[in-house]
Amino acid sequence: MKNSLPDHERAVWYLKTEGAKTVKALANSMDITVEGARFHLMKLEKEGLVKSESVAEGRGRPKQLWSLTQKGHNRFPNAHADLTVDLIDMMRQTLGQEALDQVIAANESRTLERYQEELEGVEEVEKRVKKLAEIRSNEGYMAEYEESGDGFLLVENHCPICDAAEVCQGFCRAELSIFREVLGEDVEVNREEHIIKGARRCAYKISVLD
Repeated sequence: MKNSLPDHERAVWYLKTEGAKTVKALANSMDITVEGARFHLMKLEKEGLVKSESVAEGRGRPKQLWSLTQKGHNRFPNAHADLTVDLIDMMRQTLGQEALDQVIAANESRTLERYQEELEGVEEVEKRVKKLAEIRSNEGYMAEYEESGDGFLLVENHCPICDAAEVCQGFCRAELSIFREVLGEDVEVNREEHIIKGARRCAYKISVLD
């Protein structure tokens, strides 16, 4: 997908999925010249989509790192954010927290069933993680995975329900529960980074048990 985007949009994509970068690092990711990367960053800065800051790392000149502003993050869809938040608040006020919890549990059950169907017959742990990342990407989470220590790291670079999760963290609890269920009893799944707690991404450590 990213390779089909215009260069300035690709720059936004890389800053979203890989985090803050120097001009040179961004140029390497995009496979363009440093001058070209700088041109795109200047354009994006004028649009309010990126910002830069100087970061000191030991001796020598500070590095200038570029990252997305909130406006830049908002370029990625947050599914019906305002409506969802309003509905959550209305349900909590009119029906109570218990009713809201029941709705979240019902959604968790339905999602779990759907994921189990899509993962049916996939036995190898890595293939299950890969398939789960594909499912989540198709749902807008910009998910990917990589090998990490004794297992894998499942990364979600975007959360399309972030606003809803901020006002009702039951969604995040349900998400972790679903991952643990569909990936099986032979792995341990723990959330190590969390967008709504200020991290750039959500990241799940998946350890293969002996």
